[in-house]
Amino acid sequence: MDPRREELQARLESLLGSGNVYFQPPDDANMQYPAIVYRRDRGDTEFAGNRPYHNEMRYQVMAISRDPDETVVRTLMQEPKCVHIRFFAIHDLNHDVFTLVF
Repeated sequence: MDPRREELQARLESLLGSGNVYFQPPDDANMQYPAIVYRRDRGDTEFAGNRPYHNEMRYQVMAISRDPDETVVRTLMQEPKCVHIRFFAIHDLNHDVFTLVF
């Protein structure tokens, strides 16, 4: 596993306060809630003199909970380079979607 992703996994587990953090889980995964599901999105590269000099990975992070006021949502909103994108509810679960550059 990439050391940066290991660091992100540990950070998300700390924010959530549990190990219910899943990286690109299969559709039939048996998850416990509240949970955080994250997946790679795309990379961000900055250029100077037509050459890349700084790269960061972008992730889609989703906080899922039965509670619409789950505290981890506000906690994620305070993270550097983390933007709340949207909210939706389906099957009695609340989903808050973020983009996080890490």
